[in-house]
Amino acid sequence: MKRNVGSFDCAARFVLGCLVLMLVDNGLGWWALLGLVPLASAVSGRCLIYGLLHVDTVAWEDRYERRHGR
Repeated sequence: MKRNVGSFDCAARFVLGCLVLMLVDNGLGWWALLGLVPLASAVSGRCLIYGLLHVDTVAWEDRYERRHGR
């Protein structure tokens, strides 16, 4: 399956997922396990909601790099 989560988006999801998982120790309980959702999408590079909405941040990053170069 094609990836639809770009590198910046992936890093933001990873950090957000880790922060939410840290709330397990701070009393939020099992609700903090919802942090596994952004963490899993960061690791896999696929987002189900992005797929349903036809959003592709990998393509956005590619277009940006082609226009502005590195």
